[in-house]
Amino acid sequence: MAGLFSAVCLRRWLGTLDFKVVYYDSHVDPASPFCREQKLYVFWHEYIPFPIYLRSHCNIAILLSQHRDAELLAHATSLLGFDFVRGSSTRGGAAAIRELLKKSQGMHLAITPDGPRGPRRELAPGAVFLASKLGLPLVPMGFGYDRPWRLNSWDKFAFPRPFSRARAVIGGDIHVPEDLDRQGIEHYRMRIEQLLNHLTLEAENWAASGTRKACQCKLRPQSAARLRFMS
Repeated sequence: MAGLFSAVCLRRWLGTLDFKVVYYDSHVDPASPFCREQKLYVFWHEYIPFPIYLRSHCNIAILLSQHRDAELLAHATSLLGFDFVRGSSTRGGAAAIRELLKKSQGMHLAITPDGPRGPRRELAPGAVFLASKLGLPLVPMGFGYDRPWRLNSWDKFAFPRPFSRARAVIGGDIHVPEDLDRQGIEHYRMRIEQLLNHLTLEAENWAASGTRKACQCKLRPQSAARLRFMS
């Protein structure tokens, strides 16, 4: 019941926002008919409601921790049209990797690489390891709201103000070589963390400024309609 209540509240709350996005490559959008291969999407934990609201029923499995505070999120995401895998680097990691390997054969995957306990906006090596192990291109996603309310939590979890601006800047896919050693994983980890922070700051500044970007498009939930690019 709590999961159902959370899913309904999320739909209604975020449904008031003005969503816009710019892509480095629009083919990475899981709602696009041109997105024909499985991908591994990464974004910071504080913005997890953003893609959950917009890309339900897009054949995506989300990695969620086994901590008790993720139980409600697991029920809510399931009701919103997502699959999920429970596990993290500290609990259930080996079993989670096996399950992700199985699901990656026919589904996209999504990870918050600074969760479930932080540090905030620091990319854990697990995301790079998974991309290398599973052979999936990794897609960094930056999100931002206009002057959001924030929790006093490790990730400063963001709550958007009703009827405010929500912006996304989506990077192109990054192909991580297979079977990387520890040094190679660290190289890609630093590179992707820097890029993910850059995309996030760009989205946050765009949301705060209210300016218009070239080739921006309006985002609507997957169940509503196709994306329409604006000139």
